[in-house]
Amino acid sequence: MKQNLEFYFKRLRNKLWLKPLIFCLLSIGAALIAHVADNSFLKDITPVIEKSSLEDLLTTISGSMLVIAIFAVGSMLSAYAAASGTATPRSFKLVVADDVSQNALSVYIGSFIFSIVASVALKNGYYGEAGYFTLFVLTNIVFAIVIFTFLKWVQRISKLGRLEHTIKKIEEATNKAMRQRLHDPFMGGTFIPSNSELGEPIYSDQIGYVQHINMEKLQEIATNNNFNIILNCIPGIFCSPNKPLAIINLSDNSISNIEKEHLKKAFIIDDSRSFHADPRFGLITLSEIASRALSPGINDPGTAIAIIGSYVRLFTLWIKEKQTDKKVKVKYDRVMVPEILIGDLFDDAFRPIARDGASNIEVMLRLQKALIAIAYVGNSEIKVIASEHSKLAFERAELAMKFKHDIDVLNKECLFNKKP
Repeated sequence: MKQNLEFYFKRLRNKLWLKPLIFCLLSIGAALIAHVADNSFLKDITPVIEKSSLEDLLTTISGSMLVIAIFAVGSMLSAYAAASGTATPRSFKLVVADDVSQNALSVYIGSFIFSIVASVALKNGYYGEAGYFTLFVLTNIVFAIVIFTFLKWVQRISKLGRLEHTIKKIEEATNKAMRQRLHDPFMGGTFIPSNSELGEPIYSDQIGYVQHINMEKLQEIATNNNFNIILNCIPGIFCSPNKPLAIINLSDNSISNIEKEHLKKAFIIDDSRSFHADPRFGLITLSEIASRALSPGINDPGTAIAIIGSYVRLFTLWIKEKQTDKKVKVKYDRVMVPEILIGDLFDDAFRPIARDGASNIEVMLRLQKALIAIAYVGNSEIKVIASEHSKLAFERAELAMKFKHDIDVLNKECLFNKKP
């Protein structure tokens, strides 16, 4: 239940309208709650506040906040366009979900709503003397929040949409997804044994990427019907009618159509992938930025080198966490889940850069040094995979580079030539 609520909460949190709506409701409540002071002990001790001063202050806020909110939306749209244009369209979701920008827009719109509601209530005699003072205090608090938010937002908007900031956001999202998967490698289920028996496949009626799997629902269905479920997909896998979502181990070789439909509903499928619970998507998105930077039209090897540095940090995290002896908690013993393979992570990260940066000696040298650093952290399996990618990258460079000296220098730095 916790995983499901977390998924839906994060999905809702990424909606641009959510925080402005919450702030609007809070601002309406704040504007109206000042009337409570008229029926409390405050009515005997509050100083007198002129109604005209409140009207002037609220008019100032209402006249400026809508303009600032429109300006904020325009700046955010420019930043979103820049992120999609300079990095990759896949980064758009992370830029939109920027908390500082969402909070700023919410504060501006909320302040505007607060001033309008308070002005209407004020002109219709809703407040008494204590209400005037309480509204005056609340208005000044709102004004202070607006100033503080504006200063913080100006600093963020100068970075929002810039390539360095976008790369950092993607690396942070990938880091978070990796930690979540490493903490629970089988999503609460159990591993698939090598001697697992085949059964009846369950196919999807939708075409798209798996974003979330309701493990609790699968466990409930499997327990009630006395069978095991072998997942054929995890978040990030593309599903089509010819690829089963799961395999059902049955004793009597039969399952009702109703149960099949219930099983299918446990898989949330969308047209695009999500950074949440899908570490491979973050690696792929970073590689897309690197490939774009290495294209002849952009010719920015420095960005590709920066992304290789991100890969070293992410793979070091993955390898070190995998090497720690952690006891995996099994919540759903009837659901068997495939594990993310380290070889697939290497393919997602390094193959595109090795392909598109094959003719650039600086990028290829950095790539070889990165593979050496990762191999040093890992075990024998990691060393074998890293050495294979080192060899493939060198072979690509050998075909693309025309200057023999560069090839010789690169050959000396290759992992597969290094003595263990």
